[in-house]
Amino acid sequence: MMSGDFFFRNKIRVAILGATGCVGQKFVQLLDKHPWFEITALCASERSVGKRYKDAVNWLLQTPLPASIAEMEVLPCSPALDCQLVFSGLDSSVAGSIETEFAQAGYLVVSNSRNHRMDPAVPLVIGEVNADHLNLANAQSHGKGKIVTNPNCSVIGLVLALKPLMDQFGLEAVQVVTMQAISGAGYPGIASLDIFDNVIPYIDGEEDKLETEPLKILGRFQEQAIIPADFKISAQCNRVAVTDGHMACVSVKLKQKASQEALIQAWCQFNGEPQQLQLPSAPFQPIHYFDHPSYPQTRLHRSLDKEMAVSIGRLRPCPLLDYKFVVLSHNTMRGAAGSALLNAELLLKKGWIYWAT
Repeated sequence: MMSGDFFFRNKIRVAILGATGCVGQKFVQLLDKHPWFEITALCASERSVGKRYKDAVNWLLQTPLPASIAEMEVLPCSPALDCQLVFSGLDSSVAGSIETEFAQAGYLVVSNSRNHRMDPAVPLVIGEVNADHLNLANAQSHGKGKIVTNPNCSVIGLVLALKPLMDQFGLEAVQVVTMQAISGAGYPGIASLDIFDNVIPYIDGEEDKLETEPLKILGRFQEQAIIPADFKISAQCNRVAVTDGHMACVSVKLKQKASQEALIQAWCQFNGEPQQLQLPSAPFQPIHYFDHPSYPQTRLHRSLDKEMAVSIGRLRPCPLLDYKFVVLSHNTMRGAAGSALLNAELLLKKGWIYWAT
């Protein structure tokens, strides 16, 4: 294995598709000082092509736009880029065909978009949960090019909470009610008069994702296919007036009886390949459990551990199922660009990306 110094001196060249959008901006922020990756191309729609990035983007993040990135010219989303790896923050209205085109041209596409998540040969990966599913990409027909996706923003927090329970006790049923931040709707998002002093009990397509994506992620990789997990999920999704941070109230029915202490221990001891490999974007501890009766809280806990940790609290018996608890995760970091970047780091460490010599 190459040394860390070599990694720093010889960064992997990467491009960002949809670089001017909300997720694209987050990719820019995260990749600007990354020890392994270097942004060499910023790609966006025709209305931005040819402009300097600072003139094309409506920069929405609290950190300043990096000066070196600001002067880069925005390129079209076409596969004529000098890099191996592209991060896709494209809107779902265009992502499907563009990502396929890049994969067919030999690029490794790490996507945050929903279009290919449920494709049979596309890995839907949470680094700590199902890193072995990356091998599913070998079943793709793009030659050297591949597509790897990360899940829906609410799914990631939910599945990280369920994985230790499934491994140790088994799962029969899950009920989840989400309270999702407005940043999950993108920019400009929801009109202020719609969300102020209000809760909107509908997010288009969200409940279906919460009921299907976890079964693929928690399924078994077998003979170049995923055998979905065999428990049922019932989801209800709500938009609430919070900037960042998706919260979920979860009830679970376990296959084996277990004490509350056993569940907490399972969460607190949980880690995965990102922690074992010490990947730059990995949280030191992927799950934080709180005994305080009013935790986790969005303002207090959404940014824990590089904004990549999941916070859990309020574990108690459920009169309908077995136990109920609350889960919180940062939707634009752990739930979007941060998870995609973690997947790319995992791909690099596992030999899917190669350094130029």
